[in-house]
Amino acid sequence: MPYTTNITNARKNLYKLADMAIDNGAEININTKKGNVILISEDDYRGLLETLYLSQDSNYKKTITEGLKTKYSDTIAEDEVKW
Repeated sequence: MPYTTNITNARKNLYKLADMAIDNGAEININTKKGNVILISEDDYRGLLETLYLSQDSNYKKTITEGLKTKYSDTIAEDEVKW
């Protein structure tokens, strides 16, 4: 759920905007004269970093791609997976 505001209003409402990002997963777009910035929760930020890291691993990408092609009927229940 994106939300856009200018830097002046963001300054006035920083706590509210932080809560929106944390509680609702909101992406806050803050407009300034020099450009825009995005405010997101730490969890969302770390998730993006993890996604970027994993997408650089060609073996992992291959495994995910193959998994996406697997028919649901060919899968097993999570509690049956042997780690």
